[in-house]
Amino acid sequence: MRLAARQFPPAAQWCLIVLGVTICYFATGQIGIQWAIVREQISPLWPAAGVALAVPMLLGPRFWPGIFLGALLTNIAIGPSLATVIAISAGNTIGPMLAYAVMRRLGFRTQLDRLPDAVLLVTIGAIGGTAVSAVLGTGVLVLDGALVAGDFWSTALVWWTGDAMGVLTVTPLLLLVPRFRLPTRVSPARWGEAIALAIVGTGTALLSSTTPAKLFLVFPVLVWAALRFRQAGAMLCSLCVCTLTIFAAVRGLGPYGSYALVPRMLHVQAFDATVGMTALVLSTIVLQRDRATAEITEAWLQITEMVDMIAPRQSLRSAMNQRRSDDLAD
Repeated sequence: MRLAARQFPPAAQWCLIVLGVTICYFATGQIGIQWAIVREQISPLWPAAGVALAVPMLLGPRFWPGIFLGALLTNIAIGPSLATVIAISAGNTIGPMLAYAVMRRLGFRTQLDRLPDAVLLVTIGAIGGTAVSAVLGTGVLVLDGALVAGDFWSTALVWWTGDAMGVLTVTPLLLLVPRFRLPTRVSPARWGEAIALAIVGTGTALLSSTTPAKLFLVFPVLVWAALRFRQAGAMLCSLCVCTLTIFAAVRGLGPYGSYALVPRMLHVQAFDATVGMTALVLSTIVLQRDRATAEITEAWLQITEMVDMIAPRQSLRSAMNQRRSDDLAD
């Protein structure tokens, strides 16, 4: 199978990868549409934005047509016009590609094993690049007449925060995929802890969205996930919390039902952004600590080996010097 894949010409490989990117963007776009609250296409959680930013990071910028085609297929069924859909799709492509270019120039590494990488993903990827897509897309809707000018900022805000949440929750998980390995020799206690974390995380996420608000309950769970299961556990926990919180906000359940649409979205997005950034930054710090500990341990082992090699020679040299001294004394 691998040999057959290598026999594909470069153009065919490029087309297959672009097709795969298109399918992934379209599939995650359909998930985001289920929570749409403005014109059935602007959602407070847009996972496709996370896919769009991960594509150039993992595959390279030359596969950008997959992002554009995925956005085009996602938006073409909900309009309002072909020209507007093309412009929105272009904005959905320009935003993540611009963020990728800036992050790469600033030294971003996809391993996410340094705190500066997490900061760049939050500031440039989740805040900067998504703002470009949101402003361009909302502006096009206003120019087309599908949206009144007075709703520009409120719509752009929901668009922007939805894309930002997609980047914060989905992109880190996708960046972990190349390093994913099936666990081997995992103790039953470890499996039990993972199951307990999943149950407690889901339970606290549901409980935090009830009245009165208990939003603070999720943060000890995030700390548990980051310390024990590193980035994978923390980001999966964050995605679960954000998904359930947004579902409650869209339905007007729990502490979000007493607010109008815009204040409700500001409330829930501020909470979800805090959850996402806490999970990402904390798990990255833990991973950086692990790497520093491993480097110190490796350096200590090398020093110990050098001492073990030098000690016998030093002892032999001392013995020879002592014998010469004795011979001179005689």
